[in-house]
Amino acid sequence: MKMIVSIVSSSEARGLTDELMRQGYRATEISTTGGFLRRRNVTLLIGVEDDQSDDVLKIIRDNCHARTEHVYPSPPVIGTLLPPAVDAQISGAVVFVLDVDRVVSY
Repeated sequence: MKMIVSIVSSSEARGLTDELMRQGYRATEISTTGGFLRRRNVTLLIGVEDDQSDDVLKIIRDNCHARTEHVYPSPPVIGTLLPPAVDAQISGAVVFVLDVDRVVSY
């Protein structure tokens, strides 16, 4: 078995989870916040058989897209000028595929 952990932008999470469900996959959704840009994300936990992982990765790739956005590199300090925005490459999804040794349900 594999555990696919996919961190996606909150704006793309709904479309991704809808497509996963349409194709027969279930996911547990956890609301998370990124450490660098402090943006809201969704972390999906998707358990699949080994031979299904490539299919799930394709669904993620087809539904989550990288983009460039203007971001502020650090929060402003009270009483100082707002730092200039910079262009940053925002990932559509960051995905970890983990081997599962055992599944236990109580």
